[in-house]
Amino acid sequence: MNPEPAAPTRLRVKAVTWQTPLVHSIVLESLGGQALPAVRPGAHIDLRLGAGLSRSYSIVGTAGAASRYEIAVAKDPKSRGGSRYVHEVLRVGDEIEVGAPRNLFELVTDAPHSVLMAGGIGITPIWAMAQALERQARPWTLHYAARSRVHAAFLAEIDALASHSAVGRLLTHFDDEAGGAPMDVAAAVAAAPADAHLYCCGPAPMLAAYELAAAQRPPDRVHLERFAPVEPQQAPARQGFDVVLNRSGRTLAVPADKSILDVLLDHGIDAPYGCMQGVCGMCEVAVLGGTPDHRDQILSESDRVSNTKLMVCCSRSRTPALTLDL
Repeated sequence: MNPEPAAPTRLRVKAVTWQTPLVHSIVLESLGGQALPAVRPGAHIDLRLGAGLSRSYSIVGTAGAASRYEIAVAKDPKSRGGSRYVHEVLRVGDEIEVGAPRNLFELVTDAPHSVLMAGGIGITPIWAMAQALERQARPWTLHYAARSRVHAAFLAEIDALASHSAVGRLLTHFDDEAGGAPMDVAAAVAAAPADAHLYCCGPAPMLAAYELAAAQRPPDRVHLERFAPVEPQQAPARQGFDVVLNRSGRTLAVPADKSILDVLLDHGIDAPYGCMQGVCGMCEVAVLGGTPDHRDQILSESDRVSNTKLMVCCSRSRTPALTLDL
């Protein structure tokens, strides 16, 4: 059986800082000054922003204290409520429920060299990694791409760290200074030492170029994190199926036009969820029977082959029924 998700912690908005025209950083602190769960670079937390609205954001750092987390949020013009809420509603002094930190983008701290690549708001987990590597005196190279210098969050801090580092360096690319051309991700990958671990977080075109360029490298040395799902060239046909809930013995029909998560919520089942796009991992559920049709952006190939888990927000079934550990 899956462990019950940890109860969310209530935190207070300590500070909101303008980083760029579209990015705010937010410091969250515990209400009584108690220490929060320790985090490693690449971790994220889920903010409960209102009824039915939860979003995942990478932790930039601890803001100098064990009782605080810092995140950065870009305002997305296509926002379905998350980034718009953070920018337009959340204010200093507000209290908010936050899920326990989780990490799907772990940093290998003993690698002989780490090559970090970030595009836009993808800098948030990458900046945490650079700071950790610098503290441990482990060699690192950071490629940072943004539309312009003014849109590059944390640029001054990153540049200051790299300028005084004996083990790290910063390479920047700004589209407006390159005639609108994007960063040459293939060149950055080709320049990386053969034994380096590579990390990338950024928009979909950048990640696609990264995956193609790094395809011949050992898979365990190539890491990435998405903040939006990959749009399939042709979405597989959606068919209805049943889900059997092992703990309650209930059987629910999932029609072609609804997700498993939709059906669970419709029936009053309090299932955890976050992005609802298959990129945050919050809605993972164990599969006890049947064959999932995986449509997330998180599970490894071995996880998909094992068919022991799925993301209920987006995945479906290849068999008439799935039995889930719910």
